[in-house]
This record gives sequence, C-alpha cells and structure tokens, in this order.
Amino acid sequence: MTTHTLSVLVEDKPGVLARIAGLFSRRGFNIESLAVGPTEHDEISRMTIVVNVEDSPLEQVTKQLNKLVEVIKIVELDGSLSVNRELMLLKVRADTATRGQVLDAVQLFRAKVVDVAPDAVTIEVTGNTDKLTDFRRILEPFGIRELVQSGVVAIGRGSRSISERTPRPVAVATGGGS
Repeated sequence: MTTHTLSVLVEDKPGVLARIAGLFSRRGFNIESLAVGPTEHDEISRMTIVVNVEDSPLEQVTKQLNKLVEVIKIVELDGSLSVNRELMLLKVRADTATRGQVLDAVQLFRAKVVDVAPDAVTIEVTGNTDKLTDFRRILEPFGIRELVQSGVVAIGRGSRSISERTPRPVAVATGGGS
C-alpha cells in the first residue's frame, strides 16, 4: 500500500464532506488525514485527503468521486511536487527547572510559544509529518499534557493552480411554470 494525497475541489454545500467520506468508507479505506477549508472562491472548498491504498483501488474511488455532482476537480499531489504542512498545538510541562530546555527545543524547531502558565507552555509548530513527529519525541520526556494535530494541507509547487480554468458552480434556476 502507498500513501496518496488528493486535493479535491468541491462545491461548498452541506453534506458534501459526509458523501465523500462515505465513499471511502464503503470501499473499506481508512482516511489517514482530512482537512477541509475555503479556497480563493467563496463557493468552493478544498479537501485535502490522505489515504493509504493501492493505485488501482484509488483509481476506482476517484472515478466514483468524479461522479458526485458537488465534486469539481480531483488532483493527486505528488510529494516532491507539492508543499505539505500540518499544525500541532502541544501543552508541555515546563516548570522553572525545565523551561529553558523546552524553549531551546522550540527555537530549534522554529516553533512558537502561544501561551505560558507557571508550570506549562503551549506551543504551536507547523511542518511536515516527520518534523512534527520529531518535535513531539523531543518534548515527550518533559511531559505532554495535551496535544492536538491538524490534518495535512497541501498545495502544488510552482505558479500553476488546480483551480485555474475550473468551472465555477452555477446556480440553476428552477422553473416558474406556465
């Protein structure tokens, strides 16, 4: 099995996320990461889906995704041709004896302290999965009190955009009758 990152442009309508997640579920595929957010067009959302499957079953799923009315475009993002990032917030035990070491790790990983308490600091770090895993491993000995991590967001490298020449959804007027 191999990991695939799909960038899916969809109409920004209720129920689209459930329909797409259901398609993967019916095929028995586990979505490893899912991030959904707005795009440069108000009526379009971008879903970044990371799934670990063989190439052939993935092709079947993308064909089925393309049949959904709300799906505008699907692009598989190759790791070397895209920028992938995740966000992690960690609350780490950091008393006066260990705070300096924790702050050294924050600097080393180009992270950012976003909250300070007498016995803990909350840290924000962004990067690829490996960077976040390494950062977490470094901080574990101090005691991670709480952790939350986003899914992968990805975008293709270079000046080309997947939403270029993408048709914008058009509202269809329903008839008033005769």
